[in-house]
Amino acid sequence: MSEKKCALIYNHTILVCGGTACESNKGDEIFRTLISEAEKHGVKDQVDIIKTGCFGFCEGGPIVKVLPEESFYVYVTPEDAPEIIAEQIVKGREVTRLLFKEEGEAKKKDILKVEDIQFYQKQFRVSLRNCGVINPENIEEYVAREGYQGLEKVLFEWTQEKTIEEVKISGLRGRGGAGFPTWLKWDLARKAEGSPKYVICNADEGDPGAYMDRSIIEGDPHSVIEGMITAGRAIGANYGIVYIRAEYPLAIERLKLALQQAQEYGLVGKNILGSGFDFEIEIRLGAGAFVCGEETGLIKSVEGNRGMPVPKPPFPANKGLWGKPTIINNVETLANIPVITTKGGQWLSKIGTEKSKGTKVFALTGKVKNSGLVEVPMGRTLREIVFEIGGGIRGGKKFKGVQTGGPSGGILTEKTLDVPIDYESLTANGSMMGSGGMIVMDEDDCVVDVARFYMDFCVDESCGKCSPCRIGTTQLLQILEKIAGGNGEEADLEKLSTISKAMVKASLCALGQTAPNPIMSTIRNFREEYLEHIHDKKCQAGKCKNLLRFVIDPEMCSGCGMCVKKCPAECIVEDTGTYPNRPEKYKKLPFIIEQGKCAKCGECLAACKFKAIQKA
Repeated sequence: MSEKKCALIYNHTILVCGGTACESNKGDEIFRTLISEAEKHGVKDQVDIIKTGCFGFCEGGPIVKVLPEESFYVYVTPEDAPEIIAEQIVKGREVTRLLFKEEGEAKKKDILKVEDIQFYQKQFRVSLRNCGVINPENIEEYVAREGYQGLEKVLFEWTQEKTIEEVKISGLRGRGGAGFPTWLKWDLARKAEGSPKYVICNADEGDPGAYMDRSIIEGDPHSVIEGMITAGRAIGANYGIVYIRAEYPLAIERLKLALQQAQEYGLVGKNILGSGFDFEIEIRLGAGAFVCGEETGLIKSVEGNRGMPVPKPPFPANKGLWGKPTIINNVETLANIPVITTKGGQWLSKIGTEKSKGTKVFALTGKVKNSGLVEVPMGRTLREIVFEIGGGIRGGKKFKGVQTGGPSGGILTEKTLDVPIDYESLTANGSMMGSGGMIVMDEDDCVVDVARFYMDFCVDESCGKCSPCRIGTTQLLQILEKIAGGNGEEADLEKLSTISKAMVKASLCALGQTAPNPIMSTIRNFREEYLEHIHDKKCQAGKCKNLLRFVIDPEMCSGCGMCVKKCPAECIVEDTGTYPNRPEKYKKLPFIIEQGKCAKCGECLAACKFKAIQKA
């Protein structure tokens, strides 16, 4: 049911964020408390209380939005729910203390409308159009917002060629990372010989920090279902599979319910809407293997084999699942399809850049003030995303870089802040779009540690089938650990580069081919930081523990002993030296840290109120 339709039936509509993050932070309890309070005050028939998908502004969760006032409440707790009902629904007064407030000039101004919030101002929602707006567990609400209208055209008005042509006009490219033209993949499968044909939705989102696909399914599962049916009709497939990781229980639950509802409405199954077209959809659970994000590895997993990529060609569009023509599109790609079939390909093509059309969803996380899901037209700059939508760096720290594309991407630095975000620009600057993870780093992050983290991830996730990836990732990790441990040599940088280049050329799949990207980009952009680790045995960020030293300034130490009480290693002792510049008010002896015993835990630093303890 749309917001306008709700307003015709109820005096108010309350939208409660039902995404995983808010659900894990007592979102369901907030939802149930609002319902019970509405019953208690006798206003149950006056207010429609709906649990939606993710609003995107995850930093402010749990979020509650009240219509028609557009009241946007953040950091809501179950204890706040009675006040929302009693004040706004019964008395007609907003709960001002819960309203979102911008920082800076607008700090004292209550923000009444979502579109007034800076986080949303430069966004344009296509894939996320229904998330935070509808009840994802009610098919009627999806239908009320033009849901399945495009499918009706595809079934009764358009030919297969016409459907694919509209997708071609839209310029839609795969949102899973590779950016392959969606229409071309579909057309290859349509023309391929063999039957039956298959449509697979890749919902096996594995990048660290990425949760775009999960949120789309949680907030708008029918858009993915409609996209799959459309794809099936376009290529002549009658069977679809959603391959989703088992760690997404809420997304799986809502997807199952959506499929059940679609079947009841005659939208999935035999003879859809009387068109004569059949399309069944099955859910398969993945075990969380990152390599199964690669098409052929995913197919092997669905077939019941170990998820290991195979050489291409043949490509899945010609010989995929069970050796039959198969197309694999990720969740975000399929969520765009109903918009294209409803509004036409030309509508989407007007958004974005010349070669990268439409919008892209990013999971903006890390050291940014406003973390969350961000959907922007292709071509927005990194500066706009981080400093305008994201609100800048937390705590006034200095911006260092952004890791895009997860383990397959690279770090973009300050010099690339004004580069437009699209497939070509990211690749030209040593990174990639990937599925859309965007992790922001500040001055307290160490690039050697970041590269080591991603390489450790790749070592764990490599299927081991090809030696360039299996051996290469292990060697790269060992060298990084050597540098981080204070035993690095300058020649190690050349070794990292040589191994990386070999992996790019010789690895079987994209995991091995792109795994060196974080290393190559950090050496290129932060070579001096690597050399500092190697020559000076220092890690300015304090992330590499073997290079970290805590020291006590005797002239600032009051001798209070708080650091001694907190030290688990018992390595802090009295300093018997003489310090003429030490304040006379300090009657007790200062302390000193015995470096050989120090566990580098940082407890002393946190305990010192006089800022006498510093990282060296």
